[in-house]
Amino acid sequence: MNAKESLLTEIEEIPESLIPEVLNFVQYLKYKHRTHEKLETAILSESALAKDWATPEEDEAWQHLSIKSREAKRSNR
Repeated sequence: MNAKESLLTEIEEIPESLIPEVLNFVQYLKYKHRTHEKLETAILSESALAKDWATPEEDEAWQHLSIKSREAKRSNR
């Protein structure tokens, strides 16, 4: 018997009152796995995209979002 079959057997044997809790846990595991995959993809993509991002042109384009830039605008008011 493989792990999936064992799990299904266990589910068949638990009290009906525990089914919502088991379902919630399975949904949590699926969410956690998807979140981990997305984070891993982002981390792996970072080095590939860095060559496009780490340029003076990009720094200039995003300068208006920096904390120093916002503080300077506030002090000019």
